[in-house]
Amino acid sequence: MGRFDGRVAVITGAARGIGFGVATRFAEEGASVAIIDLDEAAAAEAAAKLPLAEGAKSVGIGANVAKAEDTEAAVARVVEELGGLHILMNNAGITRDNLLFKMTEEDWDLVMNVHLKGHFLMSKAAQAVFVKQKYGKIINVSSTSATGNRGQANYSAAKAGVQGFTRTLALELGPFGVNVNAIAPGFIATEMTDQTAARLGLDVDEFRKLSADANPVKRVGEPADIAAAAAFLASDESSYITGQTLYVDGGATVA
Repeated sequence: MGRFDGRVAVITGAARGIGFGVATRFAEEGASVAIIDLDEAAAAEAAAKLPLAEGAKSVGIGANVAKAEDTEAAVARVVEELGGLHILMNNAGITRDNLLFKMTEEDWDLVMNVHLKGHFLMSKAAQAVFVKQKYGKIINVSSTSATGNRGQANYSAAKAGVQGFTRTLALELGPFGVNVNAIAPGFIATEMTDQTAARLGLDVDEFRKLSADANPVKRVGEPADIAAAAAFLASDESSYITGQTLYVDGGATVA
């Protein structure tokens, strides 16, 4: 028996990277899984790769999480095709890094819309299901950048906002059986961080080594590290935990 047998989980931005790692872990533990991504073909391809347990199902859905009509339609489709909704992980995100004097208004708006507005719209759509059934788990993805990071005024502000959003939803939804928490990853080896290395003119291995050397455990994180934390926060074992942000960063924020 898996701890998510009979549960339905939705992960946004899960066609690759952290999101796909989480989707894989949830599937391994028995959940039916919906992968939501801006690219529906990529979402469907990723959903087809999940190691589903007997009786579980998966679906890939294309949606822009910054559009209310897309998020409402996505949640409705999940409930119809997978038979319910119990877990939402708001993971979709983008970066548009630059120093403040070079950052455009479009760079700011795009990052805010995907992270903050996306979390808001997906949570709003999902809570209608959660409140009615008196059960639900929401996991929001923040970042260690929430504490400030040069060249990421937009991203840092958005990720700090995610933490405030998480605490507020915990207060509002707690009486209805809904737990809301956040995970703040440190450096995780993904295609996104590889692209950051390229933008900085660094070799990927060199970039990862620099990141590993900057934390106490002396290694970079993997999507599986975030998936392990998400599996705990999405389970009934965490029913007395809400409104918290768990930093999964190899100790980088305390170094």
